[in-house]
Amino acid sequence: MQKNIPIFDMIFYFGFPLLIWHFSRNYIGDYYAMLLSSVPGIIYSIIRFILLKKLNFLGLFMISNLVVGTLIDVLSGSAMQLQWNNVYYAYFISFLSFTTIIINRPLYLYFALDFVEMQGYNRKLMKKLYYQKKILRVFKWITFGFTFKEVLLATIKVWLIKKYGVDAFDKGIIIRQIIGWGLSGISFYGFIYISKLLQEQDNNAGNLN
Repeated sequence: MQKNIPIFDMIFYFGFPLLIWHFSRNYIGDYYAMLLSSVPGIIYSIIRFILLKKLNFLGLFMISNLVVGTLIDVLSGSAMQLQWNNVYYAYFISFLSFTTIIINRPLYLYFALDFVEMQGYNRKLMKKLYYQKKILRVFKWITFGFTFKEVLLATIKVWLIKKYGVDAFDKGIIIRQIIGWGLSGISFYGFIYISKLLQEQDNNAGNLN
């Protein structure tokens, strides 16, 4: 499933929500169409959480984000308030993400630790390697990229809401996907660079031996 994640993300976070939004809003109203359009993403997120097979940091982040996001949507009460609440929540997530950089616990470093542990690597050893100054700095930049993405998307959504009102909903989905793809590519390069640094260390250690 790992290699198909980008395709599944596009289907469940982009394709299905847009289809449900456009085909259901005239029958059940804007607010309930927004709630219904989030169902595929919720189901997909639950499946990904189950496939992790253990309650690690990434799993806790996914399920917490899912629960809080769903509660915000359900308790909003109206289509317009739902959109504003999502903006506020995005700024809040951005603040938490930036805080992890300040306290030297970058979010994506712990995501990476969960991933390599699932691949069979020793978590404590990898954590020690990841906390080397140069590698830690890269993880901070990757996490900052995530923070910047959330702030940028939330700010664009504020403009969309003010300009288009309820109709900003589908435009927000499209823009989130486009910006998400772009910054995901940058993050992916960051992980490749970290792997390259670790490989160089292994080679240098081998030469010394």
